[in-house]
This record gives sequence, structure tokens and C-alpha cells, in this order.
Amino acid sequence: MAHTPIDPVQLSADLIRCPSVTPNEGGALALLDKLLSGAGFETHRVDRNGIANLYARWGRKGANRSFGFNGHTDVVPVGNPDDWSHDPFGGEIIDGVLWGRGATDMKTGVAAFAAAAIDFVHDTPPDGAVILAITGDEEGDAQDGTTALLDWMAKEGERMAVCLVGEPTCPNVMGEMIKIGRRGSMTAHFTARGVQGHSAYPHRAKNPLTAMVRLMDRLASHELDQGTEHFDPSTLAITTIDTGNPANNVIPAACRASVNIRFNDSHSGQSLTDWLWTEARKVQEETGVEISITTRISGESFLTPPGDLSTLVAGAVQAETGRRPELSTTGGTSDARFVKDHCPVVEFGLVGKTMHQVDERVEVELIHQLKAIYTRILTDYFA
Repeated sequence: MAHTPIDPVQLSADLIRCPSVTPNEGGALALLDKLLSGAGFETHRVDRNGIANLYARWGRKGANRSFGFNGHTDVVPVGNPDDWSHDPFGGEIIDGVLWGRGATDMKTGVAAFAAAAIDFVHDTPPDGAVILAITGDEEGDAQDGTTALLDWMAKEGERMAVCLVGEPTCPNVMGEMIKIGRRGSMTAHFTARGVQGHSAYPHRAKNPLTAMVRLMDRLASHELDQGTEHFDPSTLAITTIDTGNPANNVIPAACRASVNIRFNDSHSGQSLTDWLWTEARKVQEETGVEISITTRISGESFLTPPGDLSTLVAGAVQAETGRRPELSTTGGTSDARFVKDHCPVVEFGLVGKTMHQVDERVEVELIHQLKAIYTRILTDYFA
């Protein structure tokens, strides 16, 4: 029976119509499961702690040559639907533009690589395996998404030789950027405990605000580094300082603050945690105010050094767009931070200008172009 090529735009629209706001599956993975299994992929639902995930493989298990795609079908909340020009879960195509939550981040990326994979294995069955690892928990805590898939793969003897994450990577125009690594990310929460007192008699109190402001200024004024070969300088941002004190004549007993650090390969989460504690102890000794810290490390910095994988992807991008992409490590975190412990990984996808915004949208021609790039990557990998 003749094979009808998969339209990535229609598939994108169908996925957008699935209200898969984290942690809800919304029907998106069920749709992909049916499509991929019908195309000859062996599929497995890998659900953990109420989070839905999908693993699909065409070809033999354990093949030495196995190209993997990773992406997510969960999306962030839409906010006030009345602020949208079109139904955020309508998947409407108007004047060559696809509208809806997930139109850039990243249901279109998943649709493009699923469509490319299905058509590729039908038209030119490769000597090896094509793998799709798709999660429903990238926009949330990411504890039971791609990590669950990788844990399941290790248990079952499944493996990708290399992987491409289909996150939007291009800042302004299609084809301008590939991610070959990501900065690490961590958040630190500080609590300063002093002694409450009357503001007219500050000598009878220990003001936790004085200590906290001094500590925050030291942290924010400190130059973490000047960048490295592949990374921009690390950054620290104060995100909140809270006392909950409604009285202007009371020195409060406690104060809380938080910072977020995006760090390059000059640091680790542990080295930065040690530095935060060192600075906190200095202020504690100076002021007599007790300071405690809790940290959460979302991911360490990582780099896939320029080489065969980045050259393969860059060549396909250039062939389809006419642009030689920059190899970058900018931006926030992605699930590539988990995949890098499994195999070499890079990221390439659409222009991400409207991701997480009201009126998220993308030109349909770019979705077709993305499928063509992914198809060329598969063709060149298995050539």
C-alpha cells in the first residue's frame, strides 16, 4: 500500500488541540503512540508517578547505529485565554501561521521529527534504529519525564548512540543556532534569623534585614567568572527578598531571600553552594545574625564538544536553510541536561520568539523546513 507522507503542520495542529498542560497528558502522547505504532515503531508508555512518557523505536533493539530524538508534548499554562487572539488550544492556521500553546515550544518540534522519522524509515529503511523519547514533564519539575525514560531504557537495554533534542534554538531566523551545551542552573534560598525589637532601640535587636541586604549585595556584586571557551559569563540574580513585616516601627525577627545562578563549566553546583555558605558565614560573623541556606540544583553545565554530531546537524541545517548555524550554549535549561549522561546530544529546532507568550505561533513553512532538516540529518547519519 502506498505510503502517504506525514504532514508535520497538520500533526502539529492536532497536538496543539490536546490540552497537555503539565502534568496532564491531554491526549498528545496517545495520539503519537497510535501514529508511530501504526507506522511500524515498537512503542512503550513509560509512565511514572502520574507523568506520561512515550518511547518508540523502529529497528532492532541494541543496534550500534541508533539515532534518537527527544522532545516534550507538555506545555506551560495559557494564562488568561481572553488575552489570546485565537483559541490557545485551537490549532488554527490563519494566513500561513499556526497559532496555539506549543506552536513553538515544542509540539511542532515533536511533530517534525515524528513525521521525518516515519517517512524516513518507510522510504529508506536504515541499517540501525530510529528512536523517539517523548516526555510529558519538561515544563514542570522534570523529575519523572526524560529521566524516567532514560531509567527505563537502561533497565530494558535500550540505547541511543546519539540524540537530537528538538527544542526551539534559533533566536531570530531559522537555522542560525545549534545548542551544543547548556549552562547549569541552581536556586538558593536564604533565611536570616535575628532578634525582633523596636525600631527606636535598634541596639536591643538583631536586624536580619541588615545582614540579608549585606549578603545579597556581596553575592550580586561578585564576578563569578569572565566566561569560558564555549560559555558566556555565569550570572547570579536576586529573585526575592521577603520579610512579611507590616509595621514600620518593628525590626523583624526573620528575613528570607532567593537567588538564581546560571553557571558555566568553571563551576559545579557544589562549588557554588560552598561559595554561598562561605559568604553567608562571613556576614553571620559580622552581624551576629544566623543565616541558613537550602539549594536546589536543576542541572549542571555540560558541553558536547564540537565534532561529528554537531558537524552532521550543522551540515543539514546549512543545506536546507543556506545558513551555517552558530554553535552555542546560551539560554536556559533543557532535557539535554539529562540525555548528556546517556549519549552525545545537541539541540536544534525552530525560532523561539513566542514561546511561553500569549499568542504563541509559528509560520507553517518553518515547520515543513524543520521536517526537511530532520529528514536530511537521518539520511546523512545512516548514509
